[in-house]
Amino acid sequence: MIYREAGDFKTTYVADAQTFPIKLDRLGYYATLLIAFLVVPFVINDYWANAILVPFLIYAIAAIGLNILTGYCGQVSLGTGGFMAVGAYACYKLMTAFPEVSILIHIVLAGGITAAVGVLFGLPSLRIKGFYLAVATLAAQFFLVWLFNRVPWFYNYSASGQISAPERSVAGVIVTGPQTDPWAQYMICLVFVTVLALVARNLTRGMQGRQWMAIRDMDIAAEIIGVNPLRAKLTAFAVSSFYIGVAGALFFSVYLGAVEVGEAFGIQKSFLVLFMIIIGGLGSIFGSFAGAAFLVVLPVVLKVVGSDMLGWPTDLVAHLQLVIVGALIMGFLILEPHGLAQLWRLAKEKLRLWPFPH
Repeated sequence: MIYREAGDFKTTYVADAQTFPIKLDRLGYYATLLIAFLVVPFVINDYWANAILVPFLIYAIAAIGLNILTGYCGQVSLGTGGFMAVGAYACYKLMTAFPEVSILIHIVLAGGITAAVGVLFGLPSLRIKGFYLAVATLAAQFFLVWLFNRVPWFYNYSASGQISAPERSVAGVIVTGPQTDPWAQYMICLVFVTVLALVARNLTRGMQGRQWMAIRDMDIAAEIIGVNPLRAKLTAFAVSSFYIGVAGALFFSVYLGAVEVGEAFGIQKSFLVLFMIIIGGLGSIFGSFAGAAFLVVLPVVLKVVGSDMLGWPTDLVAHLQLVIVGALIMGFLILEPHGLAQLWRLAKEKLRLWPFPH
């Protein structure tokens, strides 16, 4: 009796088309936001910020971006790590060239630059798809990492080849650099993920999202009924790359503070974000959050249980993590291709009918 639609009456089309039609869902959403904004910043410490919360928020943005491209538009991409590197290096160049401009503007502009690069590498999607498109985006991954390694201008001719984020503040609060407080890191990432998730939710539920899904389901039929495949695919690459670029900028400037492109944005980063949307659920904003949370929390849980409590070697725990992730990916692809998001939908449907068997 705690999860019902009885009493949820709609008198307008806007109310009927809202994201959370059931009152309990809306209350849960608002309660989560209130806790995230008004409670967590006052109790967070350095461990929770750097081990779980900040990487979870950043990876959630990247997963939403990749889900827009792959889950909603059906365009396979293995270049997520390279596009995150574009966002990171664009943010670094902007921070060093225009120190008087707010870091928030730099992060947004870095996303815009990444969107332009994403459109450029998305042009092959007009002629190829499936496995061949995956190989093309994989080539973009290797090319971008090579470019940032080989052209000294991108890292300002540093002898080490690394880029380091200068200290910047927002409203008098330091958000980048070694003096940043954990709550400040968390809050700037939380604001970005909240705004971008709302934008993505509305995009995917509107006309643009329906065009993406039409291309995903059957591109020839979509073109026959009036969907422009050129515009639909390139907008998907642009929006997806913007999100991934913002995630890369936050990953570099707010989270790590200093990165080397091969270590921070290698091919393993592309596969990690891809695994997030496979486990979380393709074509689902909630699935992006669920997959990011799962793959961020899993190494922490394995370390605490395996290394700290059971005394297992760290290399064994690391290999066990790969085994678990691989097994889960195979299991979800075979048994539940829509991932954790679909399991959550099924649980809510059962709860709406409980205790009745039908």
